[in-house]
Formats: sequence, structure tokens, C-alpha cells
Amino acid sequence: MAPEKFLELPFTRRFIDVGVDASIGSVGDAYDNALAESTIGLFKTETIEPNRLFKKCSDVELATLTWVDWFDPAG
Repeated sequence: MAPEKFLELPFTRRFIDVGVDASIGSVGDAYDNALAESTIGLFKTETIEPNRLFKKCSDVELATLTWVDWFDPAG
């Protein structure tokens, strides 16, 4: 997905629908980005790297869903 897609109304609407406040342009951007980068790093280290040779996209999707459920079971 191209970066400009993230600025489109449907993307913003989805944030609003699930009660997430977008931090684009907010004072806490640096901290928000650091948290996101840390989480992505954990995901890559724990899920993607050990299983680099996924056979299908659906294998990656299932691994991602499994990791997210483990990381945030209340989500």
C-alpha cells in the first residue's frame, strides 16, 4: 500500500470506528513511533525470522494472527 493511502478518509474512518486516535502531527509522535518500531521488531524477531521460509501468504497471515493474539489477547 502506498504511503498516501494512509491519509485517505477510509483509513481515518476506521481509526475513529475502533476508537483509536491517530497521532499524525501530535506532540507525542516520536514516542508513538518508537513504540510501533519496538513492537514491529519483536514481531519480526519472534515470528518472521525463525520461519523465514513461509510457503504461502496465508502462512504468514496465520503466523501474524497467532502472534497478535498472544501479544494482545484482550485486543
